[in-house]
Formats: sequence, C-alpha cells, structure tokens
Amino acid sequence: MTVTLHTSRSAPAEADADAIVIGVTQTPDGPRAAPGAEAIATALALANPDGGTIDLTAQLSALGASGKAEEVSKIVTVGRLGVPLVVAVGLGPAGPDGPGTPLETLRRAAGTVMRELLSSHSTFVVNGGNKARRIAVALPAAEPAQAEAVTLGALLGGYSFRRYRATPAADAELTLFTAHDAAVDRGRVLAAAMTMVRDLVNTPPADLVPADLADVATRVASDSGLAIQVFDENELAKDGYGGIMAVGMGSVHPPRLVRLEYTHPEASKTVVLAGKGITFDSGGLSLKPSKSMETMKADMGGAAAVLGAIQAIAALRPAANVISYLCLAENMPGGGAQRPSDVITIYGGKTVEVLNTDAEGRLVLADALARSGADGPDLLVDVATLTGAQTVALGNRTAGVMASDDGLAAAVADAAKRAGEAMWPMPLPDDLRKGLDSSVADIANVSADRAGGMLVAGLFLREFVPQGTRWAHLDIAGPAYNDGGAYGYTTKGGTGMAVRTLVQLVEDVAEDRLNAG
Repeated sequence: MTVTLHTSRSAPAEADADAIVIGVTQTPDGPRAAPGAEAIATALALANPDGGTIDLTAQLSALGASGKAEEVSKIVTVGRLGVPLVVAVGLGPAGPDGPGTPLETLRRAAGTVMRELLSSHSTFVVNGGNKARRIAVALPAAEPAQAEAVTLGALLGGYSFRRYRATPAADAELTLFTAHDAAVDRGRVLAAAMTMVRDLVNTPPADLVPADLADVATRVASDSGLAIQVFDENELAKDGYGGIMAVGMGSVHPPRLVRLEYTHPEASKTVVLAGKGITFDSGGLSLKPSKSMETMKADMGGAAAVLGAIQAIAALRPAANVISYLCLAENMPGGGAQRPSDVITIYGGKTVEVLNTDAEGRLVLADALARSGADGPDLLVDVATLTGAQTVALGNRTAGVMASDDGLAAAVADAAKRAGEAMWPMPLPDDLRKGLDSSVADIANVSADRAGGMLVAGLFLREFVPQGTRWAHLDIAGPAYNDGGAYGYTTKGGTGMAVRTLVQLVEDVAEDRLNAG
C-alpha cells in the first residue's frame, strides 16, 4: 500500500475527494466544528434548491457522537458538498490554547480516522472506480506544529504491513489543507523513518538475520549520503568485540556491527547512538518459554530505531555530527552457543561472567558503548528492548530513561515529550550495583536479586560508558511492539518507538537546547 500526502490552500468545502475528514470538539451543547471544519459545517447547513439543511451538531448528536477524543462518525452529504462523505473525528474538550491541543490529540485523531478509512474491513466505498482512496483532511493545521502532527498521525495511521498477504492494501491519496509545507515535509520524513522501523520489526526473523539488517542499513546509507562500515564476524573477532561475538556464537547466522556516520559542516558537537539489534532472541541456552519467543522478532527494535533516526537526521540536516552503531546478532542455543558461567571479554578489555544467556542485549551494547570512546561523543545514547522489568515498572506504552545524571535523564524525558513519545526518568541506585559483583570476572551480566531488573541492566551498561561521557539509556521493551489492539496512530506490531526522541535529542544538541558537553 502506498499512502501519498499533498497539501492544498484551497477551501476545504471545494475538495474533490471520496471523503473529507474534519475535527469536532466536545462542548456542553454537543460536538462543534473545530478550526478547519467551519466551512464544511456552513456548507452542510446551506439549503439546497430541493429544501432541507444538515445541521452538523444535530446530525452528530443523533448518531450518538459527543466529540470525545478519537470518536469517529460519518455523515452522508446528499449533494450539499462535492465530497459524498464527511468523517468527523473527536478532539475532546477545547483546551485553553484552542481546540485540538495538545498536539498528541491531533496525531491520534488523524491516525484513528485513517485506520478506520484505510482498514481492509472498512465500509468506506471509493466512488468513480478509482483504485486509490482519495481523502481530504481538514483537521486543525493553521500552525506549523499542527500541520506536522496531522501529517505524522495520518501517515502512521494509514500504515499496513502486508508483505506476506495475498491481497495488497488499497492505495490512498491524502490532501491536507494547510499553508505550512515545510512542517508537512518534516512530518513526512519522520513518518518514513518510523514506517521503515515498523517494517523491520514486523519482518519474520527468518527473513531478517543480522546480515539482512546490515544490508538494509547499507541501502539507507547509500540513499541518505551516510558513511558506513559493516564489521563481519571475522573483523569482530579480530578487533575484540567479545560481547557481540559471544551472543552470536550459537546461530548459523553470524553477527554484524554496523557503524553509520552523518556529518554537518557547521557541527561542533557529536552524538553517538547505539541500538540493540537481536534479530531473534530465543534466550540462548537460558531458553525462554515458547510463548515468550513469539514477539522476539522485535528484539532488534533498538537498532531499527537508531537506523530510522539517522535516516531522518540525514534528511533534516541538523548541525550536529551523528554516529550510529547497530549491534546485530541472533541469540540461539546452538552447539557453539555461550554457556552460563562463561567469561567473555568486552571491547576494551573488561570481562563479564555470563550467568544468564538471556541477558544478552546488554552484552552487545557493551561493545558499542566501549567503542564509542574513540568517537569522542558529547552525548551517548543507547536504545534497547532490554528488560521485561521495564514493562512491569512502566507498562507497555512508556519507556524508561536512565542516565549518567538525573538532570540528563529529565532532559531526555522532556525531549521525548516534545517529540510526542512517552518516557519517564528512572534512577540508577548505587546499592543495586553490588548484585553484579562476580567472583571470577570484572562484572556479572545479571544479579541474583530480581528486584529492580530494569535499573540493574542500566547499571551494567554504565560500566562500559567511556569516562566523563554524558550517557542516556532508553529501555523501550514495552513501547517498541504493540501486541494489543491498535489505538490512535499506533497499529498492531512494530511502533517505531524512539525515532522521534532520538531526532529531537540531536536537534536539541545542535541548537544548544540540551546541555551535552
């Protein structure tokens, strides 16, 4: 399926489409047209020569609509507009800054209505024999941030992963009424990056082994003008990447480390991003229960997010240098797999006693964190679907943020909020570090005490951060994959989580909004 989006500065009531989407707000007197929809409400209310009018509020109220957020109602225009169908989506109560705030309300509204209209189960009928569904969007988009939010929500809500379906989804042509083309372009860039991440996360692991994901990164680098290095298993072994090598030893598909680099001629600071890329996680010899493996194709979500972020960064061109590491391995229980109680040597020389082979993501990331010291980052950020404990602590929609200091954790969470993603700052209590002591190595990869598992994983990673480097760790185990029902612009499966936050962080560094270095 291809969803294309164009902008228009003409009057929404003159739209040539199969349906037009409007926003309605919730008021004590019933749903009211939101900005962008007033002309539609006025056109419906005009009497035709044959008599009769359509009062938008009365019609919606008769359908049981109230204007609450993400509520969708459909009104047939019976010739009063050139468009045969008006689709009203609720924006909730009007806020103090006007209807449709906050921006996440607009994103979710646009996503919800696109999921409804573009679903394979939709009753939406295309007129005139057109193969593509033509949808006009008259949601609030008078400000640049609104235009970007509607664009992003609509494109992501229209997402469908149908690579393995016999019947492709219908194409769609969207027209957004706004004057802010640059903001729409930014929304397109972010949506394209997140769509790629969703596609990668949704791909079955047999079709996305480490070498395959490295090939995707190579294509992204070529298309985006990025420098790239791909280290195969021989180079990894030679250079001492003991974490990635150990995790990948049990698979017939050898590991890879991918390094991508974006540079800007006016940049004075460097950001390093590192992503966990376990293309399938069986748990290794510390085998997971079979039910727990069903979503482990998503265990490369951190690496996918880092790849998506640098693709978007290359298009948006912020004035900061960015280096991304994709740590790619398949964690399998083959005859050559690492064993519980093995001792491995991470890049740079620190040794780890592997007490549980299912705590593997921290091992591949440790190599990249240690290696990043050669890049001299002003800010180092790793992203990983790292711990089940993250979902226990924060649920499936909020990621955890740990950092080298509380101020940075708070700043990252704030950047995520501005980008439209839910993240929460978490502590790294020093008293939990003792649980990682090993009697035979510099550190163990797990603690005997299961309490605070998300925080313990963060403490482990902190051991490999180059001295003096400001560092943040994003645990996205829950939010990276939606195993429940679709909502807003989030469909079932891969979500594209963390792409927007990483892009925002790089832009903050470029604009000196984030105190990094």
